[in-house]
Amino acid sequence: MEQGNDTQLSEFFLLGFSENQPQIQPLIFGLFLSMYLVTVFGNLLIIMAIIVDSHLHTPMYFFLSNLSFVDICFTSTTVPQMLVNVQTQSKVITHAGCITQVYFLLLFSGLDIFLLTVMAYDRYVAICHPLHYMIIMNTRRCALLILACWIIGVLNSLLHSFLALQLSFCTNLEIPHFFCELNQVVHHACSDVFLNDMVIYIAAMLLAVGPLSGILYSYSRIVSSIRAISSVQGKYKAFSTCASHLSVVSLFYCTLLGVYLSSAVTQNPHATAMASLMYTVVTPMLNPFIYSLRNKDIKKALKILLGSITRRGPIDSPS
Repeated sequence: MEQGNDTQLSEFFLLGFSENQPQIQPLIFGLFLSMYLVTVFGNLLIIMAIIVDSHLHTPMYFFLSNLSFVDICFTSTTVPQMLVNVQTQSKVITHAGCITQVYFLLLFSGLDIFLLTVMAYDRYVAICHPLHYMIIMNTRRCALLILACWIIGVLNSLLHSFLALQLSFCTNLEIPHFFCELNQVVHHACSDVFLNDMVIYIAAMLLAVGPLSGILYSYSRIVSSIRAISSVQGKYKAFSTCASHLSVVSLFYCTLLGVYLSSAVTQNPHATAMASLMYTVVTPMLNPFIYSLRNKDIKKALKILLGSITRRGPIDSPS
C-alpha cells in the first residue's frame, strides 16, 4: 500500500533539450510554437480543402483528412505541454498527466501507422483493380477501416497505460525528453517491469512490423501493375497517385527507425530526444506540404479555398 501511495505522489521532470542552458529557452519556445502553428494550420487547410471541394470526396482524400486530423492531435499531445513548461520555467508533470500523455501518444502514433497502411491498401486497389475500385472501396468499407484503426489504437493504448499505472515510483524522476516516452517512464519504476517490457516488445512487433509488411506488399503489387502499363504517360500517371503517400511513409518510418537505432547505438538520452522530435513534431508538420506540393487536386482545392476566404474578407469587413 505504501508503494501505491508513492505512485500517487510521484512527479516527473521533463528535462527537454536545454536543462543546463536557460538562455536559449526563449528560442526553443519560439521555434516549437512556430512549428506547432504551422502543423495545426497546415493540416486544418488540408481538411477544409477536402470538405469544401466535392471532387475530393473520394476514399483516398477521406483517409488523408483523417491522417491530417490525427497529426494535429498527435502534435497537440506533446508540444503544448512543453510550451507551458518553458513559459512557466517548470519541468514538472504529474503522474496522472504523464500517464495520460503516454496514452494519447500511443493512440495517435498507432493511428498514424494504421492510416498509412490503409492508404497503401487504397492505392493498391486503385491501381491494381481500377474497374472495381468504387465497389471495393465503398463508403461502408472505408468507415469500417477507420473504425478498425481506432479500435486497435485505443485497445493498444489502454493496455500499455493500464500496465504503467500498476508500477510504483519511489522518488521524483527525471525524464530526458520533452514528453513522457513510455519506455523511459517504465524503466524509471522501482517495481518489476518484466511484463511491461514484454508487452512493449510484442506490441511493437505486431503493430509496427505488421503494418509495414502490408505497405511493402501493397507497393510490390503496385510496382508490378505499373510495369505492365505500356505507355510512359500511363506509368507516370499511376505512380504520381502514390508519390505523396510513399513520401510520407518513408519520412515517418525513417524517422521512427532513427529513434530506435539512436537509442540502441548511443546511450546519450538527448540524442534520442532529438530523434524523437523528428517523428512527433517535424513529420506531422511536413505532411501537408508533401501532399499539397505533389498533388494537383489538393493544390487546386487549396487555391479555391484560400480564394474564397480572401474574397469574403473585404465583404465582411466594416466600411
